[in-house]
Amino acid sequence: MFRFLKRKSSAADAPAAAASQTLSEVLADPDTRTADVSRQADAPAVPGAPAGQPAGQPAGWYARLRQGLRKTGAGLSGLFGGSRIDETLFEELETALILADAGSAATAELLAQLRRKVRASHAETPQQVRDLLREALAELLAPLHKTLDIGATSPTVIMMVGVNGAGKTTSIGKLTRHLQAAGCSVLLAAGDTFRAAAREQLAAWGQRNQVQVISQQGGDPAAVAFDAVQAGRARGSDVVIVDTAGRLPTQAHLMEELKKVKRVIGKALEGAPHEIILVIDATNGQNALAQLRAFDDTLGLSGIILTKLDGSAKGGVIAAIARERPVPIYFIGVGESLDDLQVFDADAFARALVD
Repeated sequence: MFRFLKRKSSAADAPAAAASQTLSEVLADPDTRTADVSRQADAPAVPGAPAGQPAGQPAGWYARLRQGLRKTGAGLSGLFGGSRIDETLFEELETALILADAGSAATAELLAQLRRKVRASHAETPQQVRDLLREALAELLAPLHKTLDIGATSPTVIMMVGVNGAGKTTSIGKLTRHLQAAGCSVLLAAGDTFRAAAREQLAAWGQRNQVQVISQQGGDPAAVAFDAVQAGRARGSDVVIVDTAGRLPTQAHLMEELKKVKRVIGKALEGAPHEIILVIDATNGQNALAQLRAFDDTLGLSGIILTKLDGSAKGGVIAAIARERPVPIYFIGVGESLDDLQVFDADAFARALVD
């Protein structure tokens, strides 16, 4: 879940022109230049929900999660049909986790914890080992489970980053729908000013969700972000979501530009951006972990949206993230529809992956 908090009165509610610098002043600041360029409360448990579906989740949520993780979990779920626990079972588990791109460190930690649990519980059947693996996986993923809080500052500014093709713009559209369902008013900023297709795609999501999109053709991405935050303050928007151009973390000058966008957002509203969320394509497996390290080192990420789990057999990368760079995962994408952007739940994820 995310929480839409009761809005606190602050200077941010005053007219934007009276409380901040002008755009020209901000962009003239040497610090902004680059060298090269939940109102929603916990719902009751769903009557008749499938075993393992968390309380408060919509009907069908857990079924979609299991279906989305089908490719990743295929190598694990078939290992527990035998009649005894032996070293072969642990070797097969190790192979399955590595093939799911859990990574060697997370795999070793999971198996060590599993062996301890098997000994402590005196497990006798592979089916019991499966339950203990689910428990160990949930414990490993627990640090990634965090609520996205909206509304402590008005507006809450979310900066979205990621590489090309990760599903960033689509995730913005789906996140907008989630926020609207919780009663939030949302304003979008088309910060990818270099690709006309990106602006058009975000504009289409804006029309679909009936929200306004602030954009410029060929302008400075920082200027678009600044204007959007100012507009969000003036209009009393609850959330401003700033899209940015996709980029590889090896493109140093473009990563520097992201720093500039972040700084300029802070000039438009002190303390912003309040969330910097990286969108990661699960099909990239261990490469996604490298992206996470680079963007986190550059910007200081607050959260992750992990997309395309339904098309990937490499969803085990989530274990590698938990082991090596535990940035919270706010949402996971397990399909193409608006409802397939789901709130991450460590226990439900572990159950859906292993069962």
